[in-house]
Amino acid sequence: PSPCAEPKEDLDSMSQPDFLDLRGKFLAAPHLKDQVFRQESLILETDRDPLDVVIRRTRALLNHLQSNPATRDLSEEARMLAELEEQNASTLMTHSKKRAEILEEVRKLRRRIAFANPLLDFDKIVFLKHRKALGNDQVGRVNHMCDQYYGFCADPGGGLYVLENPFGEEPKVRDVLADSTVENGRLEGQKLEDGSFISLDLSYDAQTLLFAWTEAEQSLYEWTPKSTYHIFQVGVDGSNLIQLTGGIWNEFDPCYLPGGRIAFISERRGGYLRCGKRLNPTYTLHSMEPNGTDIIRLSYHETHEWHPSVDNNGMIVYTRWDYVDRDSDIAHHIWTTYPDGRDPRTFHGNYPIVRESRPWMEMSIRAIPNSHKYVAVSTPHHGQAYGTLVMIDQQIEDDRSLSQLKRITPETHFPESEISPGIPAVEGVRRSDFTQAAEVYANPWPLSEDFYLCVYDADAKNYGIYLVDTFGNRELLYRDPNIPCLDPIPLKPRLKPPVLPTMTRQAASDRGKVMETTGTIAVMNVYDSLLKWPEGTEIKGLRIVQIFPKTTPAAAEPNIGVGDQSLARGVLGTVPVEEDGSAYFVVPAGIPFYFQALDERGMAVQSMRSDTYVHPGETLTCQGCHEDKHRFQTEVVRSPLALERSPSRIQPDVEGSNPLLYPQLVQGVLDRNCVACHETEGAIDLGTQVVGKYGWTQSYESLAPFVWTRYGGNGTGLERNGSSRSIPGQVGARASHLFHLLEEGHYDVQLSKEDLYRLTLWMDCNSTFYGSYHDTERQAQGVAVAPILE
Repeated sequence: PSPCAEPKEDLDSMSQPDFLDLRGKFLAAPHLKDQVFRQESLILETDRDPLDVVIRRTRALLNHLQSNPATRDLSEEARMLAELEEQNASTLMTHSKKRAEILEEVRKLRRRIAFANPLLDFDKIVFLKHRKALGNDQVGRVNHMCDQYYGFCADPGGGLYVLENPFGEEPKVRDVLADSTVENGRLEGQKLEDGSFISLDLSYDAQTLLFAWTEAEQSLYEWTPKSTYHIFQVGVDGSNLIQLTGGIWNEFDPCYLPGGRIAFISERRGGYLRCGKRLNPTYTLHSMEPNGTDIIRLSYHETHEWHPSVDNNGMIVYTRWDYVDRDSDIAHHIWTTYPDGRDPRTFHGNYPIVRESRPWMEMSIRAIPNSHKYVAVSTPHHGQAYGTLVMIDQQIEDDRSLSQLKRITPETHFPESEISPGIPAVEGVRRSDFTQAAEVYANPWPLSEDFYLCVYDADAKNYGIYLVDTFGNRELLYRDPNIPCLDPIPLKPRLKPPVLPTMTRQAASDRGKVMETTGTIAVMNVYDSLLKWPEGTEIKGLRIVQIFPKTTPAAAEPNIGVGDQSLARGVLGTVPVEEDGSAYFVVPAGIPFYFQALDERGMAVQSMRSDTYVHPGETLTCQGCHEDKHRFQTEVVRSPLALERSPSRIQPDVEGSNPLLYPQLVQGVLDRNCVACHETEGAIDLGTQVVGKYGWTQSYESLAPFVWTRYGGNGTGLERNGSSRSIPGQVGARASHLFHLLEEGHYDVQLSKEDLYRLTLWMDCNSTFYGSYHDTERQAQGVAVAPILE
């Protein structure tokens, strides 16, 4: 196929009415000027037609390349462009045929200039051919960020290829696996045919390739070796094709780590999606040896993660879906972790003020060479990993909106956040109607802050490989007429990031004869926070609350509590906080948990709405409690008091708190102090009979309107929660009408210290009912049921 076969909808060949419509959308969104990386990528008020835009952007590209001493002499191209600029200026808008001829000449010249870029120091591009996953069909598949990586949703076809001479007159395509057969495992001796390829990565020495492949057996919602993705490795010449993972798990997104191991995404973590009615297993970050052995979990997070890559500092960057006690669509953005999995952190996008003010989701995140910035794709939640290109700068303070982000391709809106370029979604318009139309870019491979390889299609269907720049130019390198392209990577060696030391005892090469089961956490000063603590607050302890991954596949089955999509949990216990705000303690390894800062009454003053974890032998250090991540600690202070002693051991909490089970934790308090009076006075029913569709007791149903809870749900959670993060002093029992009623004196009820603590503990922990996801009838009777998965 011709490498220049542009789709008709692209700007270069756009009709004048369509151009004027697009121009109007840009002019109606003046705020885009502050949101783009380069102004040239916009359509300006002075742009009369596509020729004006293309010639202006070509001039910007030429000027940029000429400023680089490594660029070849472009004086002839500069002369030609100046002549075309003169022709443009002297040709009337009514002479449309002449202007179209000039535009064609500018396009040819732009391509010649673009290919003079010294960053294009490679003559091969490795890539996949891949059809987008099947979704929203009659047999139950869903077009969704999670489901796109289930093998039975794959649309078979494609392969692994090398584009040779991509910047020449006659590019050629080579099938890497044309003569390859699998050398091991279940598929030994077979060719990888009639399946689906995804998730390509190239080794640092450019000798081997990783990818995921599935036979795409259409056994809908049945996990078999043939209906799931597995990871393979092969030489760039097609030799030594070996299968690294197998079984009935989907495993994909392999990524070479500088230390030699391979990071990847796997369903081996266990657990399910919390907000759907279909079978949707969780997948998270793992790693393995280069031969596929010693698979370990890097992440113990309770819901999905995607797309690990390694940044310039040797850290893993990836996308994590984060919604503990908050809106289900509030945060799936960039996270970082060490290659051994320790210290997962986010500096961007996790606590927005308004969801629609920035990308709904960010995927395919990669570090930009010779820069501290990252490129990403703004993608939908209810869609696939395609969208519009953005640049992330985490050195800028996060304003919980767009301060850390610049648009690279502003002609395409943020899928699901916006309905047209820069225009926020409006009431009464379904975002899903516009999501797929915005899925036009994917898989950016940064060459610099200004230049990228990626795939693109104006119709969001048959993606070709493009060279894209921040001035608004695109050059098609290759498009197959029958199947889309994916994951273009320059086939050349690249600099290996630094190898960071392993500080855990989890991998086989690092652990001793006995596997460690704990890690250690040090907090320097809990009072160090972005948000002010209530006046006079003294923090006396930290509560550690474990959350249990969902082990039933359908949303609200069971409904853990009045907060939609709430997680079951258990209170591991408490540890002391010293007078200077420091804490030092031992925690179990390999489970997700969150912290609450407690006052002298044992009540939560602040609570996390995310989770963290430690690995065997890890020491996790925190500066404060939601501290300013951009402040450099310069003052000289003494060693935190907690670090001058041995680490504390967690003190277990009261019966009924682990797992946290309302009938066991709270009902006894009501029986001792409340039920008799309520029965005789005709007050709200605090009895133990099971009522309603969720199997809760009557007392829980009666008290639920008066206690603090945070909700999941798409949009409804944010609306009811009021904020995507917690405010000190406005959480748990402190924010519950029930507690204030008791505190003010409710008919002279005198609760014992323990009984009051049981009530406040329950309210602090999102006021849930069930402590796990099965045997709910027994739980409603007050029988503690241990979780299946931790």
